[in-house]
Amino acid sequence: MTTTTTPNGIRLGLRANLAQFTLLVAVNALVGGMLGQERTVLPLLADDVFHLSAYTAALTYILAFGTTKAITNFFAGTFSDRYGRKPVLVAGWLIALPIPAMLAWGPTWGWIIAANVLLGMNQGLTWSTTVIMKIDLVGPERRGLAMGFNEAAGYVAVAATAVATGAIAEHAGLRPEPFLLGAAYLVLALGLSTIFVRETRDHARAEAALHPVQTATEMTTAQIARRTSFTDKALSAASQAGLVNNLNDALAWGIFPLLFAAHGLSIAQIGVLAALYPAVWGAGQMLTGWWSDHIGRKHLITAGMLLQAAAIALVAAATTFPVWATAQILLGIGTALVYPTLLAVIGDVAHPAWRARAVGVYRLWRDGGFAVGALLAGILADAYSLTTAIWAVAALTAASGLVVAVRMYETHPRPAPADN
Repeated sequence: MTTTTTPNGIRLGLRANLAQFTLLVAVNALVGGMLGQERTVLPLLADDVFHLSAYTAALTYILAFGTTKAITNFFAGTFSDRYGRKPVLVAGWLIALPIPAMLAWGPTWGWIIAANVLLGMNQGLTWSTTVIMKIDLVGPERRGLAMGFNEAAGYVAVAATAVATGAIAEHAGLRPEPFLLGAAYLVLALGLSTIFVRETRDHARAEAALHPVQTATEMTTAQIARRTSFTDKALSAASQAGLVNNLNDALAWGIFPLLFAAHGLSIAQIGVLAALYPAVWGAGQMLTGWWSDHIGRKHLITAGMLLQAAAIALVAAATTFPVWATAQILLGIGTALVYPTLLAVIGDVAHPAWRARAVGVYRLWRDGGFAVGALLAGILADAYSLTTAIWAVAALTAASGLVVAVRMYETHPRPAPADN
């Protein structure tokens, strides 16, 4: 694996920074675990404990989570450039301290929504920062591989925790025991981030010095947001695909468990299905991130979005556990093709001087998909049915893949990051 030594002696590359990279992978697994504690239990909690009959009301926790996380992502990139990566990471874990108790013992649904506001802030600060720090460390040659490891760690942990909390809930009830696992994750992650994680902002500055273009440092945050969202064809195509990807993830998180329960599946079975998709998604990213470094980004993203659409349609059409399990596996494969590759596109195109802010803008769009998905799926499910909501999201996901095919240009290999 290529190592680049910059003029000031800082070494860029996976091998040169393996210890810190591995530590950040572990921290991001704990970030994913904090999200995974909700994937099986919370949709059932809304129905069985708080008796929310309207789907739109039941999905308000995803709306709260997605909106907060999207906004926090934007500021995470800006704060990481201004104050450094590590302070933002530690702040994200401090914000999370009340979450497990609120989920475990909150007396009203308002407490669950408030916990998800804090969870959105936690995920936005910590996941964004671990992404940025890994990109800082590995340099330009292995960004896809780095994002594959990062996202794999997070979503394998989501899957493992979804299975674990489903099993705990089957035997001990929906509260409080499943959420004690999240409390253990939180304590461990805060300790690792505070004591052992090192700042990586100087790595980004050293890489930027290898591409010394004055205009890169003069771009305002508004200019970066406009470029990432609209004017650059690759960045904007990635932003819309990220939004739609997390829109269908909101569907999988909030609607799929309710559909499975309506067909008589047990909590443990629902937990297995809830875990299959992020497990395949997570593990697959270790391959697909590396693959995108070798064959490019665009075609993997296009294929992944179309495969996701087909898998979601299969969920809508199916009525049995084996077919749903197959659909979840296909959805995981499609998401694995897309997720680290979209982040690698941002790393390819954005200059190191404004890359953290570009990542923040992209993640603003991507995680805004949770809020859009919760609203869209809830409204359609209330007005028509659960399956109507699922079919609609399948069509939207297919359309997003076609936008990538038409609009995105290939970003890897690329001679140098763009400067303005």
